[in-house]
Amino acid sequence: MEKPGKKILIIDDDYSHILTAKGILESEGYTVNTRNQSLGSSIIVKQLEPDLILLDINMPGLSGDRLAQIIGRSLNSSNVPIIFYSSNDEDSLRKAVGQYSVYGVKDYICKGDPFDLRKKVARCLSEN
Repeated sequence: MEKPGKKILIIDDDYSHILTAKGILESEGYTVNTRNQSLGSSIIVKQLEPDLILLDINMPGLSGDRLAQIIGRSLNSSNVPIIFYSSNDEDSLRKAVGQYSVYGVKDYICKGDPFDLRKKVARCLSEN
């Protein structure tokens, strides 16, 4: 059931959300790598060359929106789609997607919605 070549990187400081999302996405056949901190993640992105990044916005040290800028600017990775994966309210997430779309942010997913997680990841990966 593995989907060859479809690698997802989850960057989130909340380990319970990492485990939940990883389990759901692996059951869909994706290869999932995780990172529980934002600092140093741009190096991991460059090494792993994921097909998609699920990125939490609210993380200590370096926020996810700022990390999206770094990834999009410095690693020439703006072709790697980013989906904000957050507990923030939908209005702020929609605004963040619009503001950071130039850096490769394509969409958002509210944590705790496994249906949306499956649907938006599949859609994003099929578009790229």
